[in-house]
Amino acid sequence: MTRAHTRPAWVEVDLQAIRANAAALAAWSEPAQLCAVVKADGYGHGAEAVAAAALEGGASWLAVALVEEGLALREAGISAEILVLADAPRAAVPDAIAAGLSLTVSSSAGVDAIAEAGVRDVPLHLKVDTGMHRMGCDPSDAPRLAKAAVSAGLRLEAVWTHLAVADDPAQVEVTNAQIDRLEEVLTALRGDGLSPVMVHLANSAGAIHHPPARRDLVRCGISLYGYAPSAEEGVPAGLTLEPALSLKAEVTAVREVAAGDGVSYGWVRRHPGPTRVATIPLGYADGVPRSLGETGGEVLIRGTRRPLAGRVTMDQLMVACDDEVDVGDEVVLIGRQGDERITADDWGTLAGTISYEILSRLGPRVPRRYF
Repeated sequence: MTRAHTRPAWVEVDLQAIRANAAALAAWSEPAQLCAVVKADGYGHGAEAVAAAALEGGASWLAVALVEEGLALREAGISAEILVLADAPRAAVPDAIAAGLSLTVSSSAGVDAIAEAGVRDVPLHLKVDTGMHRMGCDPSDAPRLAKAAVSAGLRLEAVWTHLAVADDPAQVEVTNAQIDRLEEVLTALRGDGLSPVMVHLANSAGAIHHPPARRDLVRCGISLYGYAPSAEEGVPAGLTLEPALSLKAEVTAVREVAAGDGVSYGWVRRHPGPTRVATIPLGYADGVPRSLGETGGEVLIRGTRRPLAGRVTMDQLMVACDDEVDVGDEVVLIGRQGDERITADDWGTLAGTISYEILSRLGPRVPRRYF
């Protein structure tokens, strides 16, 4: 049974912004194809809706982290190519193959698990660790794994890697070294008569800032949702990205707080004079960083920035306001209101993290509305 959401708090996702971002990234990266990364529920935006919009905007592929995420897209009627970015657990392989997902492999165990399913011509993407040191085979082991896969009747659809510091212009030599290491692997494979159909290594930062990394595919995640991979570096002239997500609520209560009193747990800041305080029905269980109440967090009400009055609690937060604010007023926590705008980058700076974490942590208690 599906229950209606009655709490006055919601996420708005502008699917036209997703389409426009996909179109812009596809044009920027051509002739490489765009792979829209929709893992983690589309970075908190809603994977199914975002995937459909990205494909409409010009993406040719989708990418997920888990087999279950790929299966959910298939169940939603999405027939596009879907790449699972991590090695699939052995138990998930049969379902992944049946759903037509492209699988990442980076070990002998991964090749064996897929071969044991008994299905020929399964498309594999061999992942090579060129410097991220998270997943992937050693470059020297790539030819052996590729031979094993082909010998088992599997199809070497792609060879790929992941760039570790492509968002940092001060470490461009690391990115160049990763590109060179992957090229050495491809040379070794060709020497053994093995030629993958595709090569891909560019994430959002690689696609935007490193033309040599734009091979057959570019895998764009955060940029698809309208954010630069690095808030400090931004995006270059000629590429326009629009944040697609807004987080909104309504004021549920307003009260007067006496001079000298604090607000919320800990009374971390006592207010020197009488203070009017508005309560907003969102908290850290919904993805609002608890620390924003102590690091300068603000919301927008009636087009004006209003500071948080104390610590964010699990389900609610409190804002210092004035006589203009009343119960029922719209509150924008992320997004635009009037001439003001608060972004996930702003929250990330205040919380000591990045936009990726801010967006992907917005919880399922907050309904998504699409337009």
